[in-house]
Amino acid sequence: MASLSIDTPTGRFTVVESGGAISAARWGTAEGAEATPLLCAAVAQIAEYFNGTRQAFDLPLKMAGGLTGQVGALMLDIPLGETRTYGDLARDLGAPTQAIGQACGANPIPLIIPCHRILSATGLGGFSGAGGVETKVALLRHEGAAGLLI
Repeated sequence: MASLSIDTPTGRFTVVESGGAISAARWGTAEGAEATPLLCAAVAQIAEYFNGTRQAFDLPLKMAGGLTGQVGALMLDIPLGETRTYGDLARDLGAPTQAIGQACGANPIPLIIPCHRILSATGLGGFSGAGGVETKVALLRHEGAAGLLI
């Protein structure tokens, strides 16, 4: 698997390519960075996102299976600047709210699959990425979606 990192306002961020698709992303530095065309495109799109010139990512993704993949597909449909609740996704999928939260926490491609746009019914909910809820808040602020919460 090839990986490449980029410095972002929320910290160093790494994307991982496997089989011609983005298969993982995480905060932190890549080991043995490799600048494949897909990873270069991913890093460029992440830079555009943080510069405010990109509203959605256009990359091939290796989605997880099962409920995590179904939740990921729903998250990809949430436009920049909008949010949904764990309960909204639970109703859409006919799954328990707790299972939706677990699937969000298991998202292997955060930021690109925007799990930060999923909130609890009473507040922010959690965030499994580096920096926890502070990173979630920073991403929501960047997207203009945090006005009612913060």
